[in-house]
Amino acid sequence: MTDLPLAKTRPASNWSAIWVLPLIALLIGGWLAWRAYSEAGIQVELVFASGEGIQAGKTELMYKGMAVGKVTAISLDQSGKNRGVVAQLEVNKELEQYLREGTRFWLVKPNVSLAGISGLETLVSGNYITFSPGEGESTRSFTALAQEPPMGDDVPGLHITLKAERLGSLNRDSPVFYRQIQVGRVKSYTLGDDQSTVEVKVFIEPAYAHLVRKHTRFWNASGISVDADLSGFKLRSESLASIVAGGIAFATPEHRKDSPPTDPALPFRLYEDYDEAQAGIKIVVKLSDFDGLQEGRTPVMYKGIQVGSLKAMKVDRDLNSATAELTINPLAEEYLVEGSDFWVVKPSISLAGITGLEALVKGNYIAVRPGEKGNPPARNFVARSKAPPLDLGAPGLHLVLFTDQLGSIEVGSPVLYKQIKVGSVQSYQLGRDNSQVVLGVHIEPDYVHLINTSTRFWNASGITLRGGLSGVEVKSESLQTLLAGGIAFETPDLQAARSGRQVQRFALHADRESALQLGQQITIRLADGDGLQPGTLVRYKGLEVGKVESLSLTDDLQAVILNVRISQAAEQIAREGTRFWVVKPELSLIRAANLGTLVSGQYLEVQPAAQKGARRTEFVALASAPNQAVREEGLRLVLSAPRRGSIKPGVIVSYREVPVGKVVDFELGPTSDRVLIHVLIEPRYAPLVRSGSRFWNASGIGVDAGLFKGVKVRTESLEALLEGGVAFATPNNPEMGGPAQPGQTFALFDEPQDVWMQWAPKIVLEQ
Repeated sequence: MTDLPLAKTRPASNWSAIWVLPLIALLIGGWLAWRAYSEAGIQVELVFASGEGIQAGKTELMYKGMAVGKVTAISLDQSGKNRGVVAQLEVNKELEQYLREGTRFWLVKPNVSLAGISGLETLVSGNYITFSPGEGESTRSFTALAQEPPMGDDVPGLHITLKAERLGSLNRDSPVFYRQIQVGRVKSYTLGDDQSTVEVKVFIEPAYAHLVRKHTRFWNASGISVDADLSGFKLRSESLASIVAGGIAFATPEHRKDSPPTDPALPFRLYEDYDEAQAGIKIVVKLSDFDGLQEGRTPVMYKGIQVGSLKAMKVDRDLNSATAELTINPLAEEYLVEGSDFWVVKPSISLAGITGLEALVKGNYIAVRPGEKGNPPARNFVARSKAPPLDLGAPGLHLVLFTDQLGSIEVGSPVLYKQIKVGSVQSYQLGRDNSQVVLGVHIEPDYVHLINTSTRFWNASGITLRGGLSGVEVKSESLQTLLAGGIAFETPDLQAARSGRQVQRFALHADRESALQLGQQITIRLADGDGLQPGTLVRYKGLEVGKVESLSLTDDLQAVILNVRISQAAEQIAREGTRFWVVKPELSLIRAANLGTLVSGQYLEVQPAAQKGARRTEFVALASAPNQAVREEGLRLVLSAPRRGSIKPGVIVSYREVPVGKVVDFELGPTSDRVLIHVLIEPRYAPLVRSGSRFWNASGIGVDAGLFKGVKVRTESLEALLEGGVAFATPNNPEMGGPAQPGQTFALFDEPQDVWMQWAPKIVLEQ
């Protein structure tokens, strides 16, 4: 037996590498726990009156545009105090220093009011909660405000208090204006300690704080101020914003310009309006005409805008003049310089026209025209006895117009372009040969580019009347030119060259048509011009397409030539094949047509060429309206009769006394022994006519009398009795025959046979 080697033994170790994993896991878990603890937010309890607009997990806490927390839960208050809704917020630890008793929280959501729109960003991001830091002990429970708190006094700027008898339409954030520029806003308002006044807290932005002086006057500029009586009415508003949202305005009186800066601790009085504040600039004007002026009501106007008012007036000892004290809006201070003109405007009616018409509405007023810029300021003036002459040296374009008649144009009458006033008449006088009137016209600088060699001027004064039985058409350029006269112009080619003359000259035409010479000129020859005159209209389907400009006799005195201008559709009308005829009133026992011409006069009707023919400008008018039936659809037949009788184009063709067609024309037959009468049967009634049908003359009255059988009177209808007519009957089967063919000829009998009157076939009509 072989001896085996003995195994070497050593003691077992208690350490194993497997224990490294739990150790690592322990370290990671500890680190995560420490991190979760260090980054965990602070739990804050916030009580709201209502939970509307708040959602757990969505509504955020925002501060200066940054998210610093979020609502984690929301529930009803369980404390028994009925406080409303409790929202649990998780707030970033960095805000721990702001969680004090004086900190105020509130919910931001969109709000629309007359003062404006706030919280508009929440329409995209949703409602959120924000806060304003405060002082006090640290706390974790707060009660939210119902709305955003007013601006604090620590915001840079001027914070002052205004005292008023009533609030009016002022509200939080209502604007504060200085010379119509918003310089601040209303912070808040409350009743005063005496319960009889309202204290309004106002914030003025830092850039404008220096404008508020010790003697500055504030007034309520909310809405519109209206002061009216029989002499007129006065309307004032600071701006559109103050009309809607209310507002405050302020100014410092001129004589208080050296007023020291204000003390923010001292309140200001808030006046009811601008007049009560008396913040305007005071001037003195000597008046020689003061009729109709009223203290406190008469306005001072500049180009239709009120710039002041008459505050006081004292009649001088001579009783022929008066000294007026005016208050001018500070906005118009630059107008108060040497050379400024004042005068009284009142309505004046004479044969020459009407002036000062606006004073009929607002009452007599004082007008002002500023002096030249750069003149030294002035506060004492002497008013003119009448309006000053127009400034011939004013910038712009000065023109000369020539016309045969002045009409109702006066100095100051407007010059209009597309009914926009672009200038005025400066003067007028007779020309050197006394045959024309020469007018001086001024075009304002902004509209000088509208005048060139293609420009045409016309007298737009008064009104044009055109009437008929269908109504009366009244045409005027504008109400202004109706009352005061005026001139209008058009420039067909704005790119045309401009005249090189220093003072351009133009003709002033009587009306727009003659000025622009629109359309195509043609001549129409007709046998008689009775009832026609210059201005007679040319119409197509009731619309005016032209006008007769003049009439003249031919050299042989046998016809009349009309010179006509076609203003619409001239390309289609001035062609070979176009026909013209005179439309006159028609009267008969049962027909009346074109009665409007009894009032408006006769006119020319035009029928443009059916096809586009060659150009033509000379035409011969038809003696009567052309036969329009040739184009109508239906079954055309020919009736052969020994004589026409009372049948004429237009009379009816009847079947069983129902109109089913009409006579369209008649002519002699080829051998002149018969009259061929052309009739048109309406398409729907065409199946009634068969080869066996019988036609007879239904005109007049048929009388059949006998000694023993009495008198028998027959007539087809009242229309046939008066106007004439044709009737027909179709026999029953089998005598009916086949359908009549277009152009088929039938005999026209003088009267029907008795058997024809008994025929009553059943024929299905087309639908």
